[in-house]
Amino acid sequence: MVSKEPNSTTASCGSTTSIVLRDHLQRSIKLGYHYLMTHFLFLCLVTLIAITLTQASELKYEDFENLYLKLQCNLATVVAFSCLVVVGFTVYYMSRPRPVYLVDYACYRPPDRLQVKNQKFMDHSRLIPDFNESSLEFQRKILERSGLGEQTYLPEAMHQIPPIPSITAAREEAEQVMFGALDNLFSATGIKPKDIGILVVNCSLFNPTPSLSAMIVNKYKLRGNIKTFNLGGMGCSAGVIAIDLAKDMLQLHRNTYAVVVSTENITQNWYFGNKKSMLIPNCLFRVGGSAVLLSNWRSDMYRSKYRNIHVVRTHKGSSDVAFKCVYQEQDERGKPGVSLSKDLMKIAGNALKTNITTLGPLVLPIREQLLFFITLILRKIINPNIKPYIPDFKLAFDHFCIHAGGRAVIDELEKNLSLEPIHVEASRMTLHRFGNTSSSSIWYELAYSEAKGRVRKGDRVWQIAFGSGFKCNSAVWQALRNVKPSCNSPWLDCIDSYPVEMVY
Repeated sequence: MVSKEPNSTTASCGSTTSIVLRDHLQRSIKLGYHYLMTHFLFLCLVTLIAITLTQASELKYEDFENLYLKLQCNLATVVAFSCLVVVGFTVYYMSRPRPVYLVDYACYRPPDRLQVKNQKFMDHSRLIPDFNESSLEFQRKILERSGLGEQTYLPEAMHQIPPIPSITAAREEAEQVMFGALDNLFSATGIKPKDIGILVVNCSLFNPTPSLSAMIVNKYKLRGNIKTFNLGGMGCSAGVIAIDLAKDMLQLHRNTYAVVVSTENITQNWYFGNKKSMLIPNCLFRVGGSAVLLSNWRSDMYRSKYRNIHVVRTHKGSSDVAFKCVYQEQDERGKPGVSLSKDLMKIAGNALKTNITTLGPLVLPIREQLLFFITLILRKIINPNIKPYIPDFKLAFDHFCIHAGGRAVIDELEKNLSLEPIHVEASRMTLHRFGNTSSSSIWYELAYSEAKGRVRKGDRVWQIAFGSGFKCNSAVWQALRNVKPSCNSPWLDCIDSYPVEMVY
């Protein structure tokens, strides 16, 4: 894989103006259509109210006098109805879901000394006697086609010759990533650690005792009544699961903050064997992590970046094939690792279809929902060979954060969802710059869009991730303002060199 800066071209003034006007017109039409479809029911309600008020304005004084006399005759009914309305509004107000705001988030950026170029990766692999020539050639080919650039990071232990994948080294990696992200988060938000009431940590493959969440409590001296959760073994989609758990907890506990820390541990999960399906994670996974601050304080709406709209989770674990497509096991020599099935993309596609079937009615304009529903009925009743209608999710979302699991994952979703290159740019560039950072990758992607200045007030963001089990999870956010990058954004000093052109 080779990356190079895109060539710049000079166009004539007239041609440039024409293109700008055309793009502006297309965007205006799209936004107008999107607004009309999204607020269709509201516009119908406003029209009905306007008609009612118009009819009421034509009533004469005698008509109002007769209405008043009738109400006097049915005073008990009027009082009962009024009380019922008051009780109904009170119950609705008390039981409605509390809004959950994303105040800010931080992504960990390792020091430059931990960067690993592809050639260095291969040189170190050749010095490890566990790998044979066939395995080394396989890793070289995977690296060339992976979409990873020359500036991704590996933990300190994997830079040693030979590597030292000890529990102590794994703890050090976890501390560097989690504490690095949290330090940036507390610095950016001004929140004191003692203010945190809920802590959710997810890391799939490293779950020591005491837990990772306990390590954070000990480091920052969090309060004694904090609600802590440690999610393990849930794969790259665990970040969205952790957000969903924190969101549910914020519905139960008023006026509090929740922190979600997402990471993965490389040190103890490197595969030293020759089974090709277990060598792929070595080539794709890199060091990274994120910390997200959520709040249910209504006053935080004015300083928060986003509001959570939906979280939709899909689990395909009832299928044996799906259950084992990402599977931690030992090879014939007893070497542990994570095996990726050849059916992974097919299973991910099926999980995606199930997920968007649930998500679609929540976010898509009415027209798209009707077309999807009509096609579904025709396939069920008339002809099952009718091509299924794929809704245009570009009408529902302005930004797509697709888990940077690998080039094949991004390619597949770009094709299945009929997305444009601009929609998957954040995912491709995150994969190129940071590699597959597991559950935290969707936050590096959002940070990319912010650093590019693309996130405007009212924009909707779709985060979608896949994980072992097999799971497909989605989170939908709405920007509360024109979002600027955080002061500790991982892209601050390199965003001008992106996007790069990918040549495989």
